[in-house]
Amino acid sequence: MSTTTLRRVKIATHAPEFYEALCALDEVSALGLDPKLSQLVRIRASQLNGCAYCLDMHALDARHEGDTEQRVNLVATWREARKFYTEQELAAFELTEAMTLISVDHVPDEVYEIAAAAFDQKELAQLMGLIIMINAWNRVGVACRLEPGHYNPA
Repeated sequence: MSTTTLRRVKIATHAPEFYEALCALDEVSALGLDPKLSQLVRIRASQLNGCAYCLDMHALDARHEGDTEQRVNLVATWREARKFYTEQELAAFELTEAMTLISVDHVPDEVYEIAAAAFDQKELAQLMGLIIMINAWNRVGVACRLEPGHYNPA
């Protein structure tokens, strides 16, 4: 099945109130979290969801935040490259995967406990909000077939 032949609706144009609400949620989704960690979480969820638009944008954003090419490039294989990430980042990757692939294991207790040990309750709640938010954006990007490099969704 082809994924590039149909022109898709532009949510920002045709559902502007919804799009503005998403933007408002996005503004607060990473409050209090380390900017590098936030971008890595967005990258991992975007990889899992197959959202090229968000993956490209957040890889660029991670580099803009001062993260290294190596760390950005290794996110997809973080389990084999654990030495490049902090304990918080590793816990965030675990939680990101569980929440993104929620139908698989429904966020197992052991994954939640790892995250709860790495973050205080406020940070953990914020991290969960960030993961929910990037998954929402990924669904917009994939369903609307947003193209990498074209960062005006209108």
